[in-house]
Amino acid sequence: MLETLTEAFPTLSLLAWEPPGWGANLVRGLVNSIQIALGAFGLGLLIGTGGAYGKLYGGPVMRDMLAVYTTVVRAVPELVLILILYFAVTDLVNQALVSFGYDRVQISGVAAGIAVLGVVQGAYATEVLRGAILAVPVGQLEAARAMGMPVLKAARRITLPLMLANAIPGLANLWLIATKDTALLAIVGFAELTLQTRQAASSTKAFLTFFLAAGVLYLLITLLSGVIFGRVEKWARRGQPGSGGGGR
Repeated sequence: MLETLTEAFPTLSLLAWEPPGWGANLVRGLVNSIQIALGAFGLGLLIGTGGAYGKLYGGPVMRDMLAVYTTVVRAVPELVLILILYFAVTDLVNQALVSFGYDRVQISGVAAGIAVLGVVQGAYATEVLRGAILAVPVGQLEAARAMGMPVLKAARRITLPLMLANAIPGLANLWLIATKDTALLAIVGFAELTLQTRQAASSTKAFLTFFLAAGVLYLLITLLSGVIFGRVEKWARRGQPGSGGGGR
């Protein structure tokens, strides 16, 4: 069947794994995109968790600093932030190293991509998690305090489990944004899926074939992510009213 499709659509042979096909390059770019998206999403969750608790329970200075951080990141386009953070921050790090007598370093493209997108993800995750925490019923937290439950134990046994169910839909959207934002790293020359697709299309002039293939790969990521996050949300809502888990 594959041979029949190739004969009917000769450009499909360009997607073959072996040269002159570009299939291996596209898959390599896809792996790089997923690797950066996972790292950025995880870093964003860490930043977002700290940011959410800082906004809710931190002092005035911390709340103001976090407000500036989330406002600036959400206001400035991701592409501009990537250019600023990727080039400016890298240059500042190297200048600091030189000033202390160390040699300049070449920062890994993967590490830089994760750091840049993680900062962006962190701002959005802060607001998602802050809203999820505020949605936790106040009565349960008051009951925990009345029982003398320590703050960290109350957060682990009450706040986090209940806020997770409220946060999953927003976090799922952030994950999908992370996978698509990896395409912006093509502007700084990182070999993720979009850059590999553009290089293949430019070399073969088969723009429609390669960009459709990239679109299908991104769609597959979205569909698989939807299934995974759906199961995670179902698990997080187990035992809650309307969860279908039989809880009373």
